Amino acid sequence: MEKWNQSSDDFTLLGLFPQNSTGLLFLLLIVLVFFLACVGNSAMIHLIRVDPRLHTPMYFLLSQLSLMDLMGISATVPKMAFNFLSGQKAISFLGCGVQSFFFLTMAGSEGLLLASMAYDRYVAICHPLHYPVRMSKWTCVNMIIGSWILGSINSLAHTVYILHIPYCQSRAINHFFCDVPAMLSLSCMNNWVHEYMVFVSTCLFLLLPFIAITASYGRVLFAVYHMRSKEGKKKAFTTCSAHLTVVTFYYAPFVYTYLRPRNLRSPAEDKILAVFYTILTPMLNPIIYSLRNKEVLGAMTRVFGIFSSMKE
Repeated sequence: MEKWNQSSDDFTLLGLFPQNSTGLLFLLLIVLVFFLACVGNSAMIHLIRVDPRLHTPMYFLLSQLSLMDLMGISATVPKMAFNFLSGQKAISFLGCGVQSFFFLTMAGSEGLLLASMAYDRYVAICHPLHYPVRMSKWTCVNMIIGSWILGSINSLAHTVYILHIPYCQSRAINHFFCDVPAMLSLSCMNNWVHEYMVFVSTCLFLLLPFIAITASYGRVLFAVYHMRSKEGKKKAFTTCSAHLTVVTFYYAPFVYTYLRPRNLRSPAEDKILAVFYTILTPMLNPIIYSLRNKEVLGAMTRVFGIFSSMKE
């Protein structure tokens, strides 16, 4: 039997994979995904920072999305990999709180930021003449600051609560990071009030933005359909389809996980779904936004020299 050296205040993360050769193989795949996510998102942030042609509201918002993805995946994967390779499944009381805070902050902030990006595309396509006014520099900055602040406040409230409730003898969290619902199941008290708070937060930061995004893109696709310019149609469809792909990968598993009643949830299913919005999405976002975007590909050519040999 494995023994974990931990104090009475430490938690135990049971992890995602079994401690065998198969688990090691899957972990190496996760580490590869983590590396690709870090490189892709860091490159996207650098491109948008140094290339003047990308100094527009859409790409400014995209740089913040890359930053959130970078911070989000860094809050979960390194600890999961360390625990698996070292055989120590413990995470300190403070470490669990920090991990939970950063994960929830990125989750809530990204949900609001994706809605801001959808609004940006809606104004650009449906009201192009009003775009400089509706999406001014200060409007964009306020959207970003608002996303970060609201996400942080929501995260702080949940983190403080989860660290102050009494836990039973078992402190083994059946997850690969300190996820709030998984921690609530270990509590010795009735947490129906906080479970309701989780439901409300999910609606405010995920479900409502998802509905707003769906409605705005419905209006956008209607406007694109009636465009006369074939080039304009193609560009609009490319941009919108890329954003909708990101939105679907992010919101669908998140909303499904957090809005299900407690009696219908299973730890194994929750962990698999969490892989999508904590690990796969941060890797896919820069790929989706770069490979299907001529402006980003052009910036990669100018800044990194990529694809220049192909053009010659």
